Amino acid sequence: MSAPDPVSRADGPPPSRVLAVNAGSSSLKLALFEVGPGGEAVRWRSQLDVAPGTTPDLGRVAAALAAEGWDRPDAIGHRVVHGGADHVAPARVDDRLLAELEDLVAFAPLHQPACLAGIRAAARTWPDRPQVACFDTAFHHTLEPEAFTYALPAAARADGTRRFGFHGLSYEYLVDHLGAEADGRVVMAHLGAGASLCAAVDGRSVDTTMGLTPAGGLVMVSRPGDLDPGVLIHLLRRGGERPAGPGAHPIDADELEDLVNHRSGLAGMGGHQGDARALLAARAAGDPDATLALAVFTRTAAKQVAGMAAAMGGIDALVFTAGIGQRAPALRAEICHPLAFLGVSLDDAANQQGAAVISDGPVTVRVVETDEERMIARHAAALVVRG
Repeated sequence: MSAPDPVSRADGPPPSRVLAVNAGSSSLKLALFEVGPGGEAVRWRSQLDVAPGTTPDLGRVAAALAAEGWDRPDAIGHRVVHGGADHVAPARVDDRLLAELEDLVAFAPLHQPACLAGIRAAARTWPDRPQVACFDTAFHHTLEPEAFTYALPAAARADGTRRFGFHGLSYEYLVDHLGAEADGRVVMAHLGAGASLCAAVDGRSVDTTMGLTPAGGLVMVSRPGDLDPGVLIHLLRRGGERPAGPGAHPIDADELEDLVNHRSGLAGMGGHQGDARALLAARAAGDPDATLALAVFTRTAAKQVAGMAAAMGGIDALVFTAGIGQRAPALRAEICHPLAFLGVSLDDAANQQGAAVISDGPVTVRVVETDEERMIARHAAALVVRG
């Protein structure tokens, strides 16, 4: 509260207050920003644990803000994971938009319901405040058809089955934060509970690892990433994790969805709920399951970075962000070492320290803390406060 305010100006209007709401599958990140001509200043941050399928209590948030001396926000911005093909820019929330987003729940079942619950909770808490939906898919609307088209018959693609890509607000923040350093051919690696890569040329997305849903691409904490489609057919016919034999029966789509979204990935292979720190400790103690899980994770990530480089015809920079990307130097090293043929070389000391630049070769490797809430506030202010 005592820090200097970089956005207030004596000769201009007072900054606007924007509450950024970032709903995850089991948590809700919130941040209040003051947004003015000079940028955004964060005034308050918090995180709530929210049980899946429940509605967050934003009345508690309103009370917390009031206790800190902040009036109700001028606008509320929300991260919405899936915007489909039609929503390629932030949009004001209305009944029509909510109905369209409901139709996309099946494509992001872990996250889209939580996003919608947050929007509805904010409408009840601040009914006269405008709300803005900011889409994680929007950053990737620049993908060319050869990047987003699946090799399926036209009839199977007619309902919009295609690659969308996610983590767009994170990637957009990285591009803005890096400025001119985002020029050229850059692979951005958002490695957290959900994990993906984005290939960007001069700040423009040209390829990404996630697809129609956030379950594809890299190995994640509880999601498997890319699978041979035949694996899913096999699981449906055999009965998932149940052994074949008398009494076995096929699993249905809901059971398969649970397997893919909640019981696979690092957690499914190595246990420890997929927590990277716990898996690293278990690996150090000789746990073979943890060792294999992390080896699959880093090998898959390295292969996908190389694929992103191929999509761009080379690579000038690699950027790590999100929880694992920022806080797991051992895993960063294991991803980077197989990429020496591309010019990726780490400064081991800088990597251990988590320095801003951790490379000593021709490809610049960076570690950047992302800020999705700041991008949400920026978009909301631009759309409904400043017009």
